[in-house]
Amino acid sequence: MTNPATTIPPIEVRLQLQRSGFALDVDMQLPGRGITALFGPSGCGKTTCLRAMAGLEHAPLGWVRVHGEVWQNDGVQDGLCIWRPPHQRALGYVFQDSQLFDHLDVRGNIHYGLRRTPVAQRLVAVEQLVELLGIGALMERKPATLSGGERQRVAIARALATSPRLLLMDEPLAALDAQRKAEVLPYLERLHSALDIPVVYVSHALDEVARLAEHMVLLSAGRVRASGPTAELIARLDLPLAQGDAAATVVTGTVIEHAPQDHITCVAFAGGKLLLVSPQARAAGDTVKLRVQARDVSLALTPPQDSSILNIVPATVTEMREDSPGQWMVALQAGPTRLLARVTQRSVHTLQLRPGLHVVAQIKGIAIVN
Repeated sequence: MTNPATTIPPIEVRLQLQRSGFALDVDMQLPGRGITALFGPSGCGKTTCLRAMAGLEHAPLGWVRVHGEVWQNDGVQDGLCIWRPPHQRALGYVFQDSQLFDHLDVRGNIHYGLRRTPVAQRLVAVEQLVELLGIGALMERKPATLSGGERQRVAIARALATSPRLLLMDEPLAALDAQRKAEVLPYLERLHSALDIPVVYVSHALDEVARLAEHMVLLSAGRVRASGPTAELIARLDLPLAQGDAAATVVTGTVIEHAPQDHITCVAFAGGKLLLVSPQARAAGDTVKLRVQARDVSLALTPPQDSSILNIVPATVTEMREDSPGQWMVALQAGPTRLLARVTQRSVHTLQLRPGLHVVAQIKGIAIVN
């Protein structure tokens, strides 16, 4: 049981804002630690919500409280009116475009953020940020000489140098190509594990959200459609996240061993074991998040013999829904772990798939995304 003395208060956000052709009306209680993703299609209100939390936009009917400290209250609670401008909110903000100061080198950009915070309130050491973000060799360089991924890492360091109580990130990887995005993602994971600063992360890329965020808020047309643990939401058949070719589930597991001769890593999860191709060795005991796409999961009634597929996982069908003409999405339970399989309608009929049926899920090791 959690000790009340160590319980971190949630981040409470209630915002109403009316524009021509758009209305934002959200009521959210977000975890006080970890990464929360605001997810949804373009135009659903993600960035507007983030800017209102930061005080960059004023939602006329708003209530924002972070770790017990009220940043905005337009009479929503107790009839009081409180409005803290952005510079009086203990937050860091990372934009899609890094917005570094071109006339300053990397060191100057980071120390600009540091100067905003009185010495007594500095909780994050610059040296720690430099090491975590791998920017030690960049400190004397100007932004114009940096790659897109390097600029974003510097922008994150500048935001964190203010020792914020909350870090807001507005699609920080959207302007990067796949290679640069892959370069930055591990640093975001390291920050999350090393710094106890809650993050609200805006994205429309489900692969980013699945990899980084423990909690997700799904927005649609300015309203909250669903909110909860990321692994649960992306596997719900009643939500658009579990529809189409991009549908996937997240499996958290622990590395058991790595076989360097064939680059195979064995991961234990609550439901069995998974073998996956991993060119980079992982140490035994490491916690990993694996993304298993529904299109890469096939089903059988009995374990296959002499198959090239490395992973045969016993599971039970829990739910089914037609996904598109001729295709069905099948929800599976492997122990406490939820998986999805996208199969043809013919397979549904041939195997007589139905809730409660015991099956084996077949997953290619080469298809699992680490």
